Amino acid sequence: MGAFSDIPKIKYEGPDTDNPFAFRWYNPEEMVEGKSMKDHLRFSVVYWHTFRANGSDPFGMPTLDRPWDDGSESVENAVNRVRVAFEFMEKLDVPYYAFHDRDVAPEGQSLAESHSNLDTVVDALEEEQQRTGIKLLWGTANMFTNPRFMHGASTSCNADVFAYSAAQVKKAMEVTKRLGGENYVFWGGREGYMNLYNTDMKREIDHLGQFLNMAVDYADKIGFDGTFLIEPKPKEPTKHQYDSDAAACINFLRAYGLMDRFKLNIETNHATLAGHTMMHELDYAGAQDCLGSIDANTGDLLLGWDTDQFPTDLYLTAQSMLIILKYGGLGSGGVNFDAKVRRESIDSEDLFHAHIGGMDAFARGLKIAAAIRAEGGLGDFVKQRYSSWDSGIGAEIEAGNHDFSSLSDYMLEKGESDPNTSGRQEFLENHINRFI
Repeated sequence: MGAFSDIPKIKYEGPDTDNPFAFRWYNPEEMVEGKSMKDHLRFSVVYWHTFRANGSDPFGMPTLDRPWDDGSESVENAVNRVRVAFEFMEKLDVPYYAFHDRDVAPEGQSLAESHSNLDTVVDALEEEQQRTGIKLLWGTANMFTNPRFMHGASTSCNADVFAYSAAQVKKAMEVTKRLGGENYVFWGGREGYMNLYNTDMKREIDHLGQFLNMAVDYADKIGFDGTFLIEPKPKEPTKHQYDSDAAACINFLRAYGLMDRFKLNIETNHATLAGHTMMHELDYAGAQDCLGSIDANTGDLLLGWDTDQFPTDLYLTAQSMLIILKYGGLGSGGVNFDAKVRRESIDSEDLFHAHIGGMDAFARGLKIAAAIRAEGGLGDFVKQRYSSWDSGIGAEIEAGNHDFSSLSDYMLEKGESDPNTSGRQEFLENHINRFI
């Protein structure tokens, strides 16, 4: 008997089904813009929220009692958890999963013991991957939970912590390569500061750049050719994190010579914490050829912190997919559900309802976005709005054929710029509503 023996395998049944354990919109083999939904979306289940979250929050104790988990930090329990995780993912029919090293295996009393624990659990992960065909979207190292990282990992004021972080990432990269991971993620949860009075910002950022270049060098050494991803977030748990948003990350990557090896993993809840929309962050990353993957979730704007809720808003998913389609897809990335059930959703079946809803929301968002693109009205409007750049003085400027002096001469002769045209924001919002 499995942990989810009373749950059927989740299948597509169409929009009219009343079966809560079925997809209404996610049809993996349905073709959209010449590619299957499965290949567009590349859904991934996260290990940490789905199989490790216990419902605790800053104000309350755990509420989620998982019958398959004995609550211990033993290697045996960790291996059992692997079997349960793959049973869940197999029934959900997702192609990928993602993990931190400390999600899947307990930390030991020493670095060597932690490595040994991880190797034992990775044996089980490898077996389950081979059995099911489910693949690793990305791996990463948890360098924010243990007290040693209180001042940061690669940005710590303590050189030994930098060295420990390097050893931990080295091992996590080796494990990711062994499991066929297609990406490796860096999320700098404590790579920032709480107070500038005690912080040498330049030195810390230089150390972060040095650390990531070491990671690239080691990837080359072991033959790991997956994509490196940085995940922007402005705050939480630190007051300010150096990877605060897409623009800050891209500026950092350029400054430290990392643009050719790194892309961004954009998360909705992190975008809103940075004062942006998911659409903005995706578009900025895509415009700089840095769009790599997404963490699919949403936050509660009335709470204003990182609530990591499952996405159900069709405007959010349609806007996200409009930008992802605009830039040709996610490449080796995917739609990774960095989301957790609410602490009040205490039954195991709630894990299925949450993921089914999120997958359906993104599938429907994909179809909406494709329909908007096929109809063409939005694209035509934007093209017309910028048409002055397609010929005449606009085309000459973009070609680099002018400077301030020549442009001054042009306007002195012309006398005044041509009249502006309406941005028609309300019309366009109504236009989008037609598809949703």
